[in-house]
Amino acid sequence: MAMLETPYLLYLGRTDSPLAIKTSRGIAQWRPQQCIGEFGGNLSLGLPKMSPHEAAKAGARTFVIGLTNTVGDISVEWRDDILAAIDAGMDIASGLHQRLGDVPEIREKAAENNVRLHDIRHDFGQLPLGTGIRRSGKRILTVGTDCSVGKMYTALAIEKELAARGLKVDFRATGQTGILIAGDGIPVDAVVADFIAGSVEHLCPANDADHWDVIEGQGSLFNPAYAGVSLGLLHGAQADILVMCHEAGRTEIKDKSGFPIPDLKECIDANLKFGALTNPGIKLGAISLNCRVVGADKADALCRELEEQFGVPCFDPMVHGASSFAATR
Repeated sequence: MAMLETPYLLYLGRTDSPLAIKTSRGIAQWRPQQCIGEFGGNLSLGLPKMSPHEAAKAGARTFVIGLTNTVGDISVEWRDDILAAIDAGMDIASGLHQRLGDVPEIREKAAENNVRLHDIRHDFGQLPLGTGIRRSGKRILTVGTDCSVGKMYTALAIEKELAARGLKVDFRATGQTGILIAGDGIPVDAVVADFIAGSVEHLCPANDADHWDVIEGQGSLFNPAYAGVSLGLLHGAQADILVMCHEAGRTEIKDKSGFPIPDLKECIDANLKFGALTNPGIKLGAISLNCRVVGADKADALCRELEEQFGVPCFDPMVHGASSFAATR
């Protein structure tokens, strides 16, 4: 997809739900230098509050719809704000299911003002089939025992630590929020199944021998809804190193009653086995343990147990960062 122009004005809508603005929160946390301000209702990320015209005068280039709703459409109550941003000359970026251009007044206003509409879930063009051909460079892939266990957060924490150590590194986004953070990427859950592996090869091409791509994982091989995208991503990534992400205290697959969380060793072994198809040298590099449910005060002890069991660093990226893993690279 086309690179999003920065800086961003983050749109928080008119919601009172902190969960609804998680996309904006992720961008503000991981790329604060790309955020010129925020615009919306009662919630705040601590950025300067600006109207679209104020932000445009200050240099904002893209108005990011950084919130979600239950149906994934472009809410009627947001449209005047989006139109104001277009009038101010900003491009519009959205990760929602509904295309911006499918709303007539947005499409027409954008054409009048010669601004671009970025539909993150749809703007990735023609993609190749996977080849499995070995390519240069080094790649880390975050995988998980389930969805929503911290794969994106872990990948960004690893990228930050490797960059701080002076290594050549790029975060490769595969989901809507990750793409808005990185400025580009491919939403693999929107790619036709035959092209998932190829899309990831395209996202992470051959590179310098000492360059690291840190690839954002999606879903889980053990999730009955998302195992397909996880497998395609695993093959296309051709990862040298896997980081297994797990939420301590979770017992069932998210939103799938009756499907238990897999045994951690079983999940690691399965990912290594299937990942070996395109990289026989694949290995486990670390475990990222999300302690949100059990409490951060238990993170140290739980991580020590898993380090002893698996012989790799274990960290909660919210508590420890990813320095223990980065130190091994």
